[in-house]
Amino acid sequence: MSNSAAVDPRDFIRDVADFPKPGIVFKDITPLLADPRAFQATIDRLAEGLGGLGIDAIVGPEARGFLFAAPLALRLELPFVPIRKPGKLPSKTFSHEYQLEYGSDRLEIHQDALSEGSNVAVVDDVLATGGTVRACCDLITKVGAKVAACGFAIELSFLNGREILKPHRIVSVITY
Repeated sequence: MSNSAAVDPRDFIRDVADFPKPGIVFKDITPLLADPRAFQATIDRLAEGLGGLGIDAIVGPEARGFLFAAPLALRLELPFVPIRKPGKLPSKTFSHEYQLEYGSDRLEIHQDALSEGSNVAVVDDVLATGGTVRACCDLITKVGAKVAACGFAIELSFLNGREILKPHRIVSVITY
């Protein structure tokens, strides 16, 4: 492990009051991303939590999931597989529509992105209500792979996102 072991990533999360709407305290990751030691510490801790699970690939949802999933895949020497918004992937895709608090959204994965029966970890920046990562898990299953775990830089435990992700193993670096 690098000298990031002495760094607490929590010290690099900025609270922004009333964003994106009044009453919300937004957990801003940009100070963490701006500090190489804090960013490395976050990746190292995700690697510790997800290592040893027999993972064959790391999957990350567009866009902020890419920020943590891609460097984690490099760290673990595993393939990175993107899950994207509609129309962004050039080959044949599977698509999954899911519900948000106010409306719906859709995600896609290449049909040949993962091998049948492979074990994958879904990695995103924040676990809030769990809807986006649940949709990722459903897409992974549609491809024929298995979800070994879900990893997050931050978990907002008061929003109960773990409930929607059961029975998957959850690894969070920072929990509020």
